[in-house]
Amino acid sequence: MALPTDLLIGKIVTILENEASSIGGVRDEIDELKRELVIMKAFLNDVEGKNVRTEGGRTWVASVRGMAYDVEDIIDEFMYHMYERECHDGRFAWFHQTIRIPQNVWFRQEMSKKLRKISRRIEAIAKRNERYVVGGLEGTSSTCDDVGKWMRNQAESSLFIKEDELVGIERKKQLLINWLMNGEQQQTLISVVGMGGSGKTTLVARTFNDERVKKQFHCCAWLTVSQTYVIEDLFRSLIKEFHEANKEKVPADMNSMRYRELLQVLVNYLESKRYMVVLDDVWDIELWKEIKIALPNTQFGSRIMLTTRREDVASYCFGVQSHIHRIQPLEKNDAWELFSRKAFSASQNKCCPPDLQSLAEELVKKCEGLPLAVEALGGLMSNKEPFEWKQVYNSLDSHLTKPLPERVENILFLSFDDLPYPLKLCFLYCSLFPEDYSIRRKRLIRLWIAEGFVQDEKGSTPEEVAESYLMQLIFRSMLQVVQRNVSGRPKACKMHDLMRELALSKSEKEKFGAVYDGKEVMDEVQVRRLSIQTTGGEIKLGTGMAQLRSFLVFVTDVSSSSSSNTLPSGCKLLRVLDLEYVPIDILPKELAYLFNLRYLNLRGTPIKKLPESIGKLRNLQTLDIRDSKIEVLPSGISKLQNLRHLIMYRYTEEPNDFRYVNGTRSPSNICMLKKLQVLACVELDGNIVRLVGNMTQLRRIGITNVKERDEMDLCASIQKMKQLHYLFLMTSDEEEVLQTNKLCPPPPHLRIVILVGKLENVPRWVCSLQSLTQLNLIWSGIEDDLLPYIEALPNLGMLTLVNAYAGRELCFSRGFVKLTELHLYVCPLLNKITIEKGVMSNLQSLWLDNCPELNTTPQGLQYLTKLKEMRFWLVSKELKDSIREGGVDREKVQHIPEIRHYYQTSLGMRYERLS
Repeated sequence: MALPTDLLIGKIVTILENEASSIGGVRDEIDELKRELVIMKAFLNDVEGKNVRTEGGRTWVASVRGMAYDVEDIIDEFMYHMYERECHDGRFAWFHQTIRIPQNVWFRQEMSKKLRKISRRIEAIAKRNERYVVGGLEGTSSTCDDVGKWMRNQAESSLFIKEDELVGIERKKQLLINWLMNGEQQQTLISVVGMGGSGKTTLVARTFNDERVKKQFHCCAWLTVSQTYVIEDLFRSLIKEFHEANKEKVPADMNSMRYRELLQVLVNYLESKRYMVVLDDVWDIELWKEIKIALPNTQFGSRIMLTTRREDVASYCFGVQSHIHRIQPLEKNDAWELFSRKAFSASQNKCCPPDLQSLAEELVKKCEGLPLAVEALGGLMSNKEPFEWKQVYNSLDSHLTKPLPERVENILFLSFDDLPYPLKLCFLYCSLFPEDYSIRRKRLIRLWIAEGFVQDEKGSTPEEVAESYLMQLIFRSMLQVVQRNVSGRPKACKMHDLMRELALSKSEKEKFGAVYDGKEVMDEVQVRRLSIQTTGGEIKLGTGMAQLRSFLVFVTDVSSSSSSNTLPSGCKLLRVLDLEYVPIDILPKELAYLFNLRYLNLRGTPIKKLPESIGKLRNLQTLDIRDSKIEVLPSGISKLQNLRHLIMYRYTEEPNDFRYVNGTRSPSNICMLKKLQVLACVELDGNIVRLVGNMTQLRRIGITNVKERDEMDLCASIQKMKQLHYLFLMTSDEEEVLQTNKLCPPPPHLRIVILVGKLENVPRWVCSLQSLTQLNLIWSGIEDDLLPYIEALPNLGMLTLVNAYAGRELCFSRGFVKLTELHLYVCPLLNKITIEKGVMSNLQSLWLDNCPELNTTPQGLQYLTKLKEMRFWLVSKELKDSIREGGVDREKVQHIPEIRHYYQTSLGMRYERLS
């Protein structure tokens, strides 16, 4: 399979056309090369997704791909030269031009030589093909045009619906639950063993997250184990998991603790508790030998679940009471149901057409009941025409004699080969993230755009096109959703380990990208993308990085000393630099010369200042400095005319305080950035309140330091932003009134509104927001009943009030038809909540924090049949006692699976279960 090269060649052709006037002395060679590249583009379009049957064919296609990479290097090198010349022009332009003329002549001569050499290579490839009759291509390929409409209609509609239960899992889940809740006081270990893709992790995750199970334990933790784990890192992860699950503060000095100290913390924490721990994806029995000392057998009935692909690990004598569950293939009917959900999602009742019935059943049979294979094959077939089903069947039939793991691998490879070429690139890119890494949707989309994977589509932004790619990969089960927002939209995803292994093997073979642990010096990197995944310490980078286009670093031990030695040398053509949460405090000087850089991620780093030379990064599209130490942007930021996403807010440690987030001071010339889609958060200062209205293209904006006198200018500016989806406004302090009544009409597509500061009442324009899914009112201090202003919002899914209501009673008497989450924080006078029957019937989560006068549970809780959790902080003793066993309100809350009361102790936040 040839790595998709169409986008690369398309990019080169565009550069050649745009830079024709600058190329001058090599114009003839460039024109000839452009003609060849257009032909190569057509050829690679044809070959994409087809099965290359001969070794000669594979070598031939690889030659074309390698040549295209060389052309990219030459063009980028030329562009770098032009950039350097531009940087030297200016005050002493005449001087630099005089002394650089010989150098320019020499460079053009060198360019001409390289281009002629490339042309000869192209000619040789064509002649070699004719001489040896290279060919052997079979199959058909999907194209973006073929599936574009289907991707948006099918994938988008299905991804907003979360299935209640997976096919065939309930009986297996009940077996595990019985072992977890059998009342045995001995520590017990439960092993779940099966081949990759058999559903081990899914089964254990559904069991682990069952509220009936969780309420049996004081604390729970999920630990994903890599094949190259470090025991200290596992201890840190356990400590963090236990504390965060219980809403407790993680020990501040944990990252600097040594083995013995970490062990002591864990043992002290667990010695008086009944705990549940999952060790996911264990490859070696040595893990148990190392970790068991941190999991004391306290005779309280603690449970440990372990998933593994290896029978010898599952069957090991652990020295404690143990059970083994061997994953069996899906039953025939279950496999058929799972396949049908994917393959026939567009048809009525998800039913198979009669003319495909026998062929579909044969395809399902080839999956041998393996869930990942069934889902992947179903996703593959969902956009196939009837005549293509036979082709897929024949392709799989040729592998029928191979062992099951190889057959499954062939199904997954077939799913990969069937992807449209941009989706192939996007899928391979996901393998650069660590194993079981939760990848944020927005981060992934911005990386894909920066890499140039996303094709232009009339009427859509690159972000919208990239999101449709993501949805397609999820629908095909090539990525898994791990988190959704209140509207059901995917918020984060990850790769199944089998899918990641497939992608990594493809990436390394095709020199697309590689993963490296950073411990040994790596010289002469041949891949285009490098992902460093280290547990801390100095990253050893060698020379020979000229081909590198993307550099990503993932550090699991952030206690390692800060270093500025994070940028590989010689990578002047870098497009992506992702250093999220890397302990780097000084940006390398070489950064200013990365003219090709599209994506710079410094989120969570201790960097305090951006250099003025940041303005040299003319191609930069994303700059993420969220939660860094940077408080002021340099004036050079206005030169980043291609910038699309500027993320620069900083959270504080106190989520319920007025100033829980801080904006970043920015020069007024930031408003010159006409391509910016995201501006979050800018601190208002001087003229910026008026000038920001020029940024009519914004989709997301956050503004802090708003004053009452800004109302006219602020509202006039926001009204011009017709594409706005997200609005965050925060006053200069808690006494300042946030005046926004002039915002009529508001931007029509607003989905999220967060208002921080005093309000006389809910702004009148809020009730007109038909698309609003989330509303946060923070420190509003509204005295009148605010619910009538928002109860009729048709799509409101989440309502958060933080010190927003100064009244004594809240009565939900109508509306709130789609509300699933209600969070009430800091309500000092509130003493009564009433929920009438039929109101907010879809509510799933209710949180109450710092409501000291509330002595009884909300009236009408018994009507909320979908309520899954209720959480309390800083509430009265009367309220707590009313819902305990035997309390006056106990009957009202018996249907709620999870009720937690949180309280502060000298050791941090703790909680008790009241359900």
